[in-house]
Amino acid sequence: MDKSFEEIETYLTEVKAAIRAGNFKIERNQKRRANLALYRDYVIDERKSKEILLQLTAYDFSQVLQNEHEGFRHEWLYVFGKDVKLLQRFGTEEEIVSLYIKFNKLENQLVIVISFHKQAYPLTYAFK
Repeated sequence: MDKSFEEIETYLTEVKAAIRAGNFKIERNQKRRANLALYRDYVIDERKSKEILLQLTAYDFSQVLQNEHEGFRHEWLYVFGKDVKLLQRFGTEEEIVSLYIKFNKLENQLVIVISFHKQAYPLTYAFK
């Protein structure tokens, strides 16, 4: 699904409003092991995660995917990438970590962050 730069900016404005209002959730359960690994391997907490999400721009946008899970095929998932500096949890070094961020904004304005982890492969960006 192709989206214009302006459509992504509008979408992000709505997403950020929900995040600022505390109406978001980052999935961190056993099914989302890569998400858990980010919090295990780096010094990152809810505040820092929120800060990263609020810094997303349309230039960080990669693609829109249809949700493939049964019962959720009507949902569209937005994929972004962001390079952030994080401190290693069991070291003294900060490093630039390329994040893979995938979320959707539900009709009730709740933002579900499905993926929030280190990229497994480089992303292609729509507007870079």
